[in-house]
Amino acid sequence: MKTEAKLAIEIQYGSPALEKKLTQVISTTLMKKWVQQACKLSGLITLRFVNAAEGKKLNSAFRNKDKATNVLTFPYELSKKELLADIVLCLPVIQKEAREQQKTLKAHLAHLVIHGCLHAQGHDHEHDREALKMEKLEIKILRDLGFTNPYLPLAI
Repeated sequence: MKTEAKLAIEIQYGSPALEKKLTQVISTTLMKKWVQQACKLSGLITLRFVNAAEGKKLNSAFRNKDKATNVLTFPYELSKKELLADIVLCLPVIQKEAREQQKTLKAHLAHLVIHGCLHAQGHDHEHDREALKMEKLEIKILRDLGFTNPYLPLAI
């Protein structure tokens, strides 16, 4: 008898203002659904939403890049059955990218949550072959959730 994976999902906000801004647009239930769709293992995933200052500090400390980035993944444990990871999402960067890419915040955030979850499970995009494999997974998961391919060019 196969038991279903038990994945705990915690959502944190760097400030009450971030929480208010985000939860007016996207429910925590929906964000958890995205994580569950991308992660079929047991364990714990923490999504932490941060402002640009915290995003910059973390990106500088862990990637030596002196700017905030959209998503950072910190995988702590990964086995065939279990994972433990933090996924840090910088809301101001994500909002700016969504506007520039003419995407809804919901669609862009879903993509980045899934992207972070795949990183937590060992996927990477450092080389073309790995990138293509990861993109195909993202596209499939997003399609299953009702989103379009995030890599298609904008229609002008």
